Amino acid sequence: MAIIALLELVILVGFLIGFYKRFCTAAVLIFHAVSTISSYQQYLSPFEGSHLLFFAAWPMLAGCLMLYLLRDEDRLLSFNK
Repeated sequence: MAIIALLELVILVGFLIGFYKRFCTAAVLIFHAVSTISSYQQYLSPFEGSHLLFFAAWPMLAGCLMLYLLRDEDRLLSFNK
């Protein structure tokens, strides 16, 4: 389990510094998409309990998708220019 966490940490650091953008950005997009879609039951009953905050994941998912689609244009504070 620690190896998986370490691998995810390396991918997230690569995402933050812009290293191997095609791989790291796709991995972050997949990580976030899985976590967003896996909590589908909270979207079906948003006003029961404290489920309303789960809807904040959708704009973040859109942001991750845009970062992946525009990864070649993203050069600001990036490791490889």
